[in-house]
Amino acid sequence: MTKILLTKNRLAGGCILAGGLMLLCGLNSTKVWAAGPTRVSLGTLAPRGSIYHQSLQSMAEKWRQAPGGGVRLVIYPDGTQGGEADMVRLMRVGTLQAGLLTTIGLSELEPGVAGLQSFPLAFRDFDEFDYVNQRLRPMMERRLADKGFVMLFWADAGWVRYFFKEPISTPEELKQRKLFAWSGSVEQVDIMKQLGYNPVPLETADILTSLQTGLINAVSVPPIYAARSQFHNYAPHMLDLKWAVLVGGLVIKQSTWESIPPETRKVLAEAAEAAGREIQANGRKEGDEAVAAMEKRGLKVRRMTPELEARWVAAAAETYPKIRGTIVPADIFDEVQRLLKEYRSSSSPSP
Repeated sequence: MTKILLTKNRLAGGCILAGGLMLLCGLNSTKVWAAGPTRVSLGTLAPRGSIYHQSLQSMAEKWRQAPGGGVRLVIYPDGTQGGEADMVRLMRVGTLQAGLLTTIGLSELEPGVAGLQSFPLAFRDFDEFDYVNQRLRPMMERRLADKGFVMLFWADAGWVRYFFKEPISTPEELKQRKLFAWSGSVEQVDIMKQLGYNPVPLETADILTSLQTGLINAVSVPPIYAARSQFHNYAPHMLDLKWAVLVGGLVIKQSTWESIPPETRKVLAEAAEAAGREIQANGRKEGDEAVAAMEKRGLKVRRMTPELEARWVAAAAETYPKIRGTIVPADIFDEVQRLLKEYRSSSSPSP
């Protein structure tokens, strides 16, 4: 018994001594950084080998070479970690530390992010879109930070277009189709049903099989994604409408980010910003190129007359009252409308 007590006393004394040494070290340094490179696991739906994946790989190499031992970035493409809602859950429990997500996943972290994308046919061109979004993003970044996440870059994949098995021209015909819908957006599915559409919630990995089997016969995706996934072989008709811009970005857990030395973080942030610029430039450029390439392989594009386009814009606007306060928080919805009006009034030619 005496031996056991002596052993316990030695252990306790050792703990006190160790604690004292740590306290003394703390007088000279407020943080003790972990030895060796930090591992960051990143999930994304981006297909392996795509321009998005390639940009992430280039960024990962720059992260590896960063000062202070660098950071080991492990990328999981192709949705191997599940859908975006699944990836967000994995980030919250620590299995993943980062994600290249669309607004579907980012809205799981901060609902206001939906305001960057969820307005069908709201923007006439990229100039309008950029004006509104660049003014909204600082607010979104602050809100994400309040939820414990750091936004390393924003990017987009260009315009989303509708692809169909059979040709259509009018909004009324769209209601007769079985439409792909993001499985993570329950509110969007509900709104579509209320308005008379037929959404079929799916993960992106299931789109091709669903087109082949007839579970869906219409899908809205960026052309570059449709071309790479061969959707046009089963949905060979496209509407020439700029439905929306597919917005996304790279987010990392704040606790992970702050565990990395400041001098290392500076290099990581610069590499991430460069990757974001590259992803956006390539996504926009290759979107138009993908349409042209698919047309050569048999894709039929339905061009819009001004009258027909006006019908589609009016039909899209019918969704706005239902979007406000559900998919998009009311304050963000109103700010988007205000900014869009501001841009159009300032860019209109003087009488």
